[in-house]
Amino acid sequence: MAEIIKTDALIIGAGPVGLFAVFELGLLDIKAHVLDILPMAGGQCAELYPEKPIYDIPGFPTITGQGLVDNLMKQIEPFGPTFHFNEMVTNVEPIGTSDAPLFRVSTDGELVFETKVLMIAAGGGSFQPKKPPIPGIDAYEGTSVFYAVRKMETFRGRNVLVVGGGDSALDWALNLQKVAGRVTLMHRRDAFRAAPHSVNAMRELVHEKKMDFVLGQVTGLKGEGGMLSAAVVRGEDGTSFDLPCDAMLPFFGLTMKLGPIADWGLNLHENLIPVDTEKFETNAPGIFAVGDINTYPGKLKLILSGFHEVALAAQRAHHYVYPDKKLLFQYTTSSSSLQKKLGVS
Repeated sequence: MAEIIKTDALIIGAGPVGLFAVFELGLLDIKAHVLDILPMAGGQCAELYPEKPIYDIPGFPTITGQGLVDNLMKQIEPFGPTFHFNEMVTNVEPIGTSDAPLFRVSTDGELVFETKVLMIAAGGGSFQPKKPPIPGIDAYEGTSVFYAVRKMETFRGRNVLVVGGGDSALDWALNLQKVAGRVTLMHRRDAFRAAPHSVNAMRELVHEKKMDFVLGQVTGLKGEGGMLSAAVVRGEDGTSFDLPCDAMLPFFGLTMKLGPIADWGLNLHENLIPVDTEKFETNAPGIFAVGDINTYPGKLKLILSGFHEVALAAQRAHHYVYPDKKLLFQYTTSSSSLQKKLGVS
């Protein structure tokens, strides 16, 4: 049997909410290990929109997804969390009691943990892009067909076709227009699910001939060696034509897979974990769910909502980790002990 790693808290998910959980737990002297199925910290911010600006993080008029992750990683440095990447939790076994929870947690990489607190910050579970039903698209993936933008420089000077009518399609068409040689946005109809201001900005750029908009659907791809030369498009009148491009970004949404969490006995509701709004605890004492993975009346899937949830969950977690120690609420601005933890003189 693998050597057991013992910790106060085990956080599942290294996205922004999981990273902030390290901070809130650390303020209460709760040591944490962090697991993530991805090869790096950041979750969807790092995987899907590292260079996309976010506008609703308090104190930052605008910050990129990767910028937010970088700042959170710097913020939690004083607490020295241990990260385990490319690991998926396969089993959670309760071995304690409801008053003194203890869990044995196993991963597909054969790691075994014993933890008093389990904090699930797994977003919507594992996610993968929905692929368009285009014959032979696999041959172009990673070289000229991409389902996410990790570095805008990858598209500098290229003839980019963005396909879709949601926020991701509109946002990236607008952002890439600044670096690409030419951007064409394609959608099957002249109506969009994206934010109105993005749609208006796109229409203005099309009117100014700074980008193109085409009604139609991609039915095939042309090119050699994984490099696109054109997309075969069926227009709104049913006729087909070749649209030159050397990069294509299809944004057809994500398929969310909850994975083994579905088997942990947490009273799931539509693939989400119900929690209370006092401490964001699940029906299992000692297991908390924060961020997009949870559900409760009035839930908003915002990063800042997840930060709030973590702060309250940490207060209850302290009860399990230090059952004989009374928790006195302190502000970081007025507590010398907290400031010492943060390395503030």
